[in-house]
Amino acid sequence: MLEELISFTVDEADAGQTVREVLQKRYGVSRRLLIRAKFKGSITRNGVLVFVNEKLQAGDKIAVMVEEEAEETVAPEDMPLSIRYEDEDLMVIAKPAGLVVHPTGNHPSGTLANGMIAYWKKRGENRKFRAVNRLDKDTSGLMIVAKNQWAHEQFSRMQQIRTLQRTYRAIVQGIVESDDGTINTPIGLAENSFITRQVRPDGQTAVTHYRVLARGEGMSFVEVKLETGRTHQIRVHMSSEGHPLAGDDLYGGEREHIGRQALHAWGLSFVHPRSGLAMSWEEPLPNDMEQLAQQFFPDYLCKEMT
Repeated sequence: MLEELISFTVDEADAGQTVREVLQKRYGVSRRLLIRAKFKGSITRNGVLVFVNEKLQAGDKIAVMVEEEAEETVAPEDMPLSIRYEDEDLMVIAKPAGLVVHPTGNHPSGTLANGMIAYWKKRGENRKFRAVNRLDKDTSGLMIVAKNQWAHEQFSRMQQIRTLQRTYRAIVQGIVESDDGTINTPIGLAENSFITRQVRPDGQTAVTHYRVLARGEGMSFVEVKLETGRTHQIRVHMSSEGHPLAGDDLYGGEREHIGRQALHAWGLSFVHPRSGLAMSWEEPLPNDMEQLAQQFFPDYLCKEMT
């Protein structure tokens, strides 16, 4: 199956440059993808095959096609999707708590990936599911799905250079005394576990920034920004500071007030890889976290709404 990576019309700024120069410097097409387009795809100018060392003229229409590395094996399953944005390169999805992102041994179906494949097939599109940022099953909020290999590469690069900004909101147990802070401790697998993580000296670098939005009776409402993206990072870091997330019984939280970890991917911002426009979204708290926040931080919520 051939997939369109990118297409564009050459403007005056790109005139006189080679196809390779424009694709790599302006659009960030990797050498790997260019090689794949050459041998397992096509690069055309005005509908005719073109060599990458040929120079461009203003008005030329360039299209890069690449064969998929492997066919998508995820089965389509119809399900409601909360789509906040979509264009030719990406989708922003609001994932509910309880939905697994990608099929696993324990969850072979009923995942977001299954729903996305069904959504595309209904529109006559054959795509692979490429989640840019993954959320735990019981974490709600915003996710990016790349619609082609080129877009996925661009977002991977953004994550590496930390220009993809993700903001979370969490309700943690106990009173966080500092108004803000940074937790910089490595995270690795816990002993004798394939799931649980812990702070450990031989783990991977993990950096979490937080600030307190409100304090209530035995609870704190915090905003968290990730500098790294380790599995369970927020949950592990907050628990290591003595403030496990409410409902997160895997890391010491109690389920007295909420039946899952009180963690929500609230904000997302980045510069669009194709248009260069700054884009951002905010997703309101889901009902269970909203009710918990109203119970412990009513004054803050009233102030935020005015």
